[in-house]
Amino acid sequence: MRTILITGANKGIGLETARQLAQLGNFVYVGSRDIRNGEKAVAELKATGITQVAAIQIDVTDIADIRRAQEELSSQIDALDVLINNAGIAGEQPQELSVDSMENVRRLFETNFFGAVQTTQLLLPLLRKSVASAIINVSSEVGSLTMNMAVDRRPNWRNYSAYGASKTALNAFTVMLANELREQNIAVNSVTPGYTATDLNQFKGFKHVSEGARPIVALAMAADSSITGRFFQDGGELPW
Repeated sequence: MRTILITGANKGIGLETARQLAQLGNFVYVGSRDIRNGEKAVAELKATGITQVAAIQIDVTDIADIRRAQEELSSQIDALDVLINNAGIAGEQPQELSVDSMENVRRLFETNFFGAVQTTQLLLPLLRKSVASAIINVSSEVGSLTMNMAVDRRPNWRNYSAYGASKTALNAFTVMLANELREQNIAVNSVTPGYTATDLNQFKGFKHVSEGARPIVALAMAADSSITGRFFQDGGELPW
């Protein structure tokens, strides 16, 4: 059994990831900005017979809240095996970077990038206590610089330019941190769920949340520190 924390897990892909990982015998902390939403999500899971779950409040944009969550976890567990940085926002669209408001860009980076960085930093002491731990950053294919350079992609992804830039930054964090922690038996990877129907995209995605969660779950279950500094999708890898 692995002990796992998922941020932004009270709904969508985060909740489905929690469901699948708990069904595989892991203990999952369902992180949410509002503890009431987390408790509601946990109640939904328990109503279906999934018992190895607990709610924890963690607002990734609030450093004091992350510290409080870290203290709560430290009082309950000896080590954290997997941190899944899933919390994220899509921002307002359209968001072409030539005209998008700086307020929108900053909000996106505050949650999608800085939130993941400071959450990871504060939870690293617990991750270091695990025999083989993993940090999984939930990214997006719109954060792939290589894919953004493809002519057929540019018109379709333009409305998500600022969001994509925040995910590109997250991918850079993945690579840099993977190199830093390579000798400490901590794997760090990015993963995209693909275009999944959630409230992030007004449920326009063509994949079901059960499909979107699948590559995240696979990475969380890998327990192989040699798999690090890579960018995964369902069924394979993506270019940076």
